[in-house]
Amino acid sequence: MFRDRAEAAERIAERLIQYRNRNPLVLAVPRGGVPMGRIVADALAGELDVILVHKLGAPGNPEFAIGSVDESGHIELTPAAGQYAIPEQYIRAEADAQLAHMRERRARYRRPSAEPAGRITVVVDDGVATGATLVAALRAIRERGPERLIAAVGVAPPGAVERLGQEADELICLEAPQSFFAVGQFFADFSQVTDDEVIDLLGGHDDAIG
Repeated sequence: MFRDRAEAAERIAERLIQYRNRNPLVLAVPRGGVPMGRIVADALAGELDVILVHKLGAPGNPEFAIGSVDESGHIELTPAAGQYAIPEQYIRAEADAQLAHMRERRARYRRPSAEPAGRITVVVDDGVATGATLVAALRAIRERGPERLIAAVGVAPPGAVERLGQEADELICLEAPQSFFAVGQFFADFSQVTDDEVIDLLGGHDDAIG
């Protein structure tokens, strides 16, 4: 469906060109969203930062998300947390662990958090499966008062598209296939993005704020 992340990012940038030179803030989801965010930010003459939100893994099954936590410590739980009666003590401990991880990552990226208040803010990721983490990110940004909140992803299943559309003022999802197993299946090149690459993408260019 996409040659690589760059192709998806260029298509997203074309859809957002009306925001060029309006000082937009592009918030990329690490790590795969950052190469795309760099392309979008440059195309719009905007500022690039990362949005850090981590999923909360279930007891004994860390890959199964029972919710997510953002950098401010705000927790969003999925219906599964109640369905499986996950203890509050476990949720708090898991959130604290993920917060520590996010603080380490923010320090590693050597990047203070950019302020979306009063700005056109675009949240970029290569794709989403359930959309739970990106929904949490959008809600966290919404609380900080952006002028307009836009979600932009390469690919997502229809159910996730519906959820994201309820949280953003504008949603760009380039492809929404009915048959969806993983984001990577829709990219011919879905190479892993390293933290070193993220640092270079964030700090290796001068942000052009128009």
